[in-house]
Amino acid sequence: MVSAFVRPARQASAAGSPAPQGRLPSTRRALAVAGLSVALLAGSLAPAIARPAPASFADLVEDVAPAVVNISVVQRSGSETRQPQGRGGEGAPFPQNPEFREFFERFFDRQVPGGPAQPQRPRLGAGSGFVVDPEGYVVTNNHVIDGADEITVTLRDGKAYEATLVGADPRTDLALLKVDAEGPLPFVAFGESDDLRPGDWVVAVGNPFGLGGSVTAGIVSARGRDLPGGALIDFIQIDAPINRGNSGGPTFNSAGEVIGVNTAIYSPNGGSVGIGFAIPSELASQIVDDLRDDGVVERGWLGVRIQPVTPDIAEGFGLESTEGALVAAVEPGSPADEAGLRAGDVVLSWDGEPVTRVKDLSQLVAATEVEKEAELRIWRDRELRTLTVVTGAAPGEQQALAPAGPEADGPVRSSEAVLGDTGATVATLDDEIRADLGLSDAAGGVVVVEIAPGSNAARSGLREGDIIRSIALEPVQTAEEAAERIAELAASGQSVAAIRAARSGSESFFALRLKQA
Repeated sequence: MVSAFVRPARQASAAGSPAPQGRLPSTRRALAVAGLSVALLAGSLAPAIARPAPASFADLVEDVAPAVVNISVVQRSGSETRQPQGRGGEGAPFPQNPEFREFFERFFDRQVPGGPAQPQRPRLGAGSGFVVDPEGYVVTNNHVIDGADEITVTLRDGKAYEATLVGADPRTDLALLKVDAEGPLPFVAFGESDDLRPGDWVVAVGNPFGLGGSVTAGIVSARGRDLPGGALIDFIQIDAPINRGNSGGPTFNSAGEVIGVNTAIYSPNGGSVGIGFAIPSELASQIVDDLRDDGVVERGWLGVRIQPVTPDIAEGFGLESTEGALVAAVEPGSPADEAGLRAGDVVLSWDGEPVTRVKDLSQLVAATEVEKEAELRIWRDRELRTLTVVTGAAPGEQQALAPAGPEADGPVRSSEAVLGDTGATVATLDDEIRADLGLSDAAGGVVVVEIAPGSNAARSGLREGDIIRSIALEPVQTAEEAAERIAELAASGQSVAAIRAARSGSESFFALRLKQA
């Protein structure tokens, strides 16, 4: 989708010289972009002939650079400084897990780094953005402006304007700003990121380390990359060098169209190592249109927590593949609940579109209009079924659940039982254990009190303190029931049991092998 309120930027040929106004024909573009030649001989594809990189990107850069802006922010509110948003902090789509902060660094240049509380000291920052409408609409990342009290947009010619926030969407890490300039501003257009192929040339323009107006070039390294917390985004991976401060800036194709919004880098050392990630323009243009309309992005909502189907879970559920999204929990009163969806269902398609990966369901639901009827094809009790659901407006978004969370302190043991040869020992919940774990009096299930090192239970991801709600989709209330259920499954020839367990208030499925290898 190309944004309705922007015009195509002046294009440049693969050799760097200006091209006529408008898009290249698809066939010509496929041959010209990236400077490759492809020939069809006798109905077969001949080897591609690699040509040198374009002699210069100067014409392209001269055309688009005036629309790329520097963004500086000041945050005065609050008595303490927070962890910088550009480093995986609150409001960014990536979690605050230190491991992910190390490996997936935001490149937002904060002048006041995170650390001990510093009362009443303003926080300063710098990022990038780009103008998408001559009236002064500017696109950037949400984490660049999140929590800012002042936002300043500086053009290439040095003119600076105070910006207002039109709207922001933390789930896709995009934000739309507005500046009031004396006249029309130079602007660029969104291109079609779906046309990109690994190997295509790209050019990134931005404000690395506050230097401003920096240009780098490279190629598309990969498509459809997953990043932690980015369930709604299939990121573009590029090798054009980008660093902190490039965040929110554009990546252009060789036609001078924006095909990505720079958002994250893989950075074990804090600088560019040639692996950057951009939000595809197909998604960004839709979000920008929604934000410009009323400042918010409205998404369809299902009301489920989902997790991937692992090979062991597939075996335990009688599935032939790991495709689909496993429903770990259904929110009471949600559209999913009203449609009859329940924990343990595996969603295989949404309104005719296949659900291959767990994030496919999140993306399909989010792209569906509110109050729209959709058909769900699911796997339940080892057979295919069909449900009809009417999407709601999202009070919160769908999210994939990783079987992780803080471990609970060891509870006081009650009636215990060993779960066959799995290496897990469980205890019946009593009032004392419920109090120790902060559970309600009505909480059911059994608590895991011991996991043998190296056992099947340890390999499954179960932990001491987990509350097992069901085994092979049958609820269990006592340790004896749990042990009997495991024994029955083993005796029937089952090799894997699907365990539904709660941890830190969230429920997930674990695949527990019944016999030691």
